[in-house]
Amino acid sequence: MMSLVRAAGLFVGSLLSAVFASGAANAQMGQPADWQINLQSAATPVMEKIHDFNYLLLAIITAIVLFVLVLLVVVILRYNERSNPVPSKTSHNTLIEVAWTVIPVMILVVIAVPSFRLLHLELNVPQADLTVKVTGHQWYWSYEYPDNGGFGFDSYMVPTKDLKPGQPRLLAVDNEVVVPVNKNIRVQVTAADVIHSFAVPSFGIKIDALPGRLNETWFRATREGVYYGQCSELCGRDHAFMPIAVRVVSEKDFEAWIAQAKAKFASAPEGRSLLTFASAQ
Repeated sequence: MMSLVRAAGLFVGSLLSAVFASGAANAQMGQPADWQINLQSAATPVMEKIHDFNYLLLAIITAIVLFVLVLLVVVILRYNERSNPVPSKTSHNTLIEVAWTVIPVMILVVIAVPSFRLLHLELNVPQADLTVKVTGHQWYWSYEYPDNGGFGFDSYMVPTKDLKPGQPRLLAVDNEVVVPVNKNIRVQVTAADVIHSFAVPSFGIKIDALPGRLNETWFRATREGVYYGQCSELCGRDHAFMPIAVRVVSEKDFEAWIAQAKAKFASAPEGRSLLTFASAQ
């Protein structure tokens, strides 16, 4: 019996090490990677906590599955007709009945504590250094910077034929959201027509965009770079073609971009027509 338990422990350790290693290798910063089997790499404190919680659940689930497997193997080997020709007629075992009630409760408590902490971190928006208002449309996003003069712009997917080197297909956009690194960004989300969902996996944010309602989330990106997301609510025919691209830059570069953006988007024509995405598919 002890050898089975020891073997199971070694198997759990090897399995978790392999999963974590392969996940780290396959997870890519800011966008999905080929053969990725884990979450995208974390770029915010919230996403780091999501990673930790995911690993905790994986360890617990793996341990439970292997424990049940060991019990089944023991039952098969020890209590078959050949090994145990005279079966026990015991109908109750107080210790086992108490254990299978108390132990699951304790496991749920272990899961609940970090879960509630994570929810508190996600839902309580800290003092914001910058506010970005996001509006979902069929099928593109609009962004406004109310703290920086109130300018705004639309963001459309770049068709495949127009992609530049390094731009990912179905994720690159013509106008990226630009935010400074290591700053608390408050994101206010709504929709102009149907329900959309604003999601950026590396930031650990996903929030519904509802017509007539203003939802709110936040992130603090700790690394510069471009991070991609997509609408995660089935919103119609071109649901798959309204990506999100957030460029995280230094504070100096952000101030320079703000100055340029005010001039650029203040003169942009109103009522820009929808692009046709047939060529992007």
